[in-house]
Amino acid sequence: MNNIFSGNQKRSGFNVKRCIGIIYLSFQLFMFAQCQNDQQALEHVESSNSVIDNGILTLKLDLTRGGAISYLSLSGKDRSIVNIYDEGRFIQQSYYAGKSVNRQEEGQSPSWSPWSWNPIQVGDAFRNRAEILDFQKSDNEMYVKCIPMQWDMNNHPVEAEMEQWTTLKGNVLKVRNKLSCHRTDTIYGEGIVNDQELPAVYPISALDNLYSYFGEAPFTGAPMANPTVEHLEDGFWGRYSDNKVTENWMAFVDKNKWGMAVYSPNCTNFLAGMAGQPGGEHTDSSTSYIAPVKKEILNKNSVYEYEYFIIVGSLSEIRKKIYELHLKNNSQQ
Repeated sequence: MNNIFSGNQKRSGFNVKRCIGIIYLSFQLFMFAQCQNDQQALEHVESSNSVIDNGILTLKLDLTRGGAISYLSLSGKDRSIVNIYDEGRFIQQSYYAGKSVNRQEEGQSPSWSPWSWNPIQVGDAFRNRAEILDFQKSDNEMYVKCIPMQWDMNNHPVEAEMEQWTTLKGNVLKVRNKLSCHRTDTIYGEGIVNDQELPAVYPISALDNLYSYFGEAPFTGAPMANPTVEHLEDGFWGRYSDNKVTENWMAFVDKNKWGMAVYSPNCTNFLAGMAGQPGGEHTDSSTSYIAPVKKEILNKNSVYEYEYFIIVGSLSEIRKKIYELHLKNNSQQ
């Protein structure tokens, strides 16, 4: 899809790794090593290793799904505000390159045909998952590298790697993403502009009130906008184009104005909306959606990097923190 402002965009994949020769000191992990084909045990061990809790927020990456952000909650609570119903959800990297191509004779999903080159961090529409190449963790940061999957194809790892540096500080996630391409395909073409999701974010649909700022006096505390939430079922997500999002953020919050914002400093165009009904939680089919969008050309040897922030809290806390991040970013330029 060359322009995600003009089409239907709702994705839902990684070949599940086998646990071979993993030996740990504790009895629980020793028992896991005796059950090398137990996928659930593998996922539990990997997930438990990829957690950061700073006393304010708990963050988890899913190392069975490309290291995407799979869980974000208040510390000490068990309610995540990230929807993970299928491989197209989570908070994850997703990119588009070239023209849309019909590959149904090669096994392309009819639901996603024709489709452009579209690597997905979690996996593909057939629920095959991305392969982890590296994972590192420190006190407040996690690094992951994976081979993503081509969204529309059945079990097609792409000729690229994704890297993600995720830092938790206070009520803010700072994320740096990197895509490194080394493609040999000839079917998609070069030099084609596509809208990029920077990134794709799926809050739970219990966060059902959308806020942002659309005016001509950004970062002055001027009144925020509370647009009607547009539903995917009615044709598409809401389109906030023509550089309308002048403070570079959008947020979904609950009736008490508490929730999650996505701040992408280089984006003034966004997609946002809901699929299904309000009230959905972590694993429900209903979901909210936010994606900062920017037009970019990704060629076969492109390397692309960007940063974004996820802020959790009350709407006033969210906007205050975004202003602080904006001021800090400007002072460093």
